[in-house]
Amino acid sequence: MTHILSVSVLNKPGVLTRIAGLFSRRNFNIESLNVGKTENPEISRMTIVVNGDEKVLEQVTKQLHKLINVLKITELDKSAIVERDLILIRVKCTRNQRSEIIQIADTFRAQIVDVAPDSLMIEATGTEDKLEALTELLRDFGIAEFVRTGIVALNRGQANK
Repeated sequence: MTHILSVSVLNKPGVLTRIAGLFSRRNFNIESLNVGKTENPEISRMTIVVNGDEKVLEQVTKQLHKLINVLKITELDKSAIVERDLILIRVKCTRNQRSEIIQIADTFRAQIVDVAPDSLMIEATGTEDKLEALTELLRDFGIAEFVRTGIVALNRGQANK
């Protein structure tokens, strides 16, 4: 089962290393990790996606709470959040294939951000499912390379104060 954790931490050097080390020592795999400053520059929010049962989630949460710079841990309910991921994909193409690739990008509300003689670079944001579908359609043209940011997510509705 996939769990999305929102972890508020003090924005200090070494925090990410300690949290990644905790996962490594416990042999838990991080599926996705995204870190950035929040509205308060002294606090960063980590969005961590981890697979495992409730026991794994409980262990991860207990271990995170022990770390000094961790302020708050919230498991996000997938049915009550807005989640996004960003992907950049470089697709091989000929001149004859460009219009078809651009049409696919348009269907997914993606943007062409670079054009080269033998490739196009596409930027897309959305849910994991949307990005997976886009990637699958582009695979037939030949994906030269791609990179994803990992999930960022917030609860729907009013902010938790």
